[in-house]
Amino acid sequence: QVQLVESGGGLVQAGGSLRLSCAASGRTYSNSAGGWFRQAPGKERDFVASISWSGTITNYADSVKGRFTVSRDNAKNTVYLQMNSLKPEDTAVYYCAADLHNQFWIRSTTGYPYWGQGTQVTVSS
Repeated sequence: QVQLVESGGGLVQAGGSLRLSCAASGRTYSNSAGGWFRQAPGKERDFVASISWSGTITNYADSVKGRFTVSRDNAKNTVYLQMNSLKPEDTAVYYCAADLHNQFWIRSTTGYPYWGQGTQVTVSS
C-alpha cells in the first residue's frame, strides 16, 4: 500500500497563491505517476494535473493551464501543486493520487489506485 497525505490547503483571496504538498509513504513509490484532482460540492472529482515519475512530463486541465504548476521531489517522496492567480471557481477539496506504473497521461480517477484524504482550498472573491 501507498499512503498519501496532502497539506497546504486553506483560505485565500482571489489572485492569491497556495502550494499543496503530497507526501507518500509505504510500499515502494518508485515509478509512480502523481496526479492532482479536485472536487467541488455537488460535482464530480475532476482532473487537475499529473506528472511523470521523472518529473519531465506534466499534464494540466485547460482550466488551470498557465496558473498551476505540478512538480515533484523524489528524494522526499513528495509531489507539489503550486497554484497561482487563484479564482473563486478553484474552490474545492484537492486530492493527490498515485499509480505504480507511471501512466502519467491518464486523467481519469479510475487510473489511480492510491489517494490522499484531501485538503480544502477556498478562494474568496
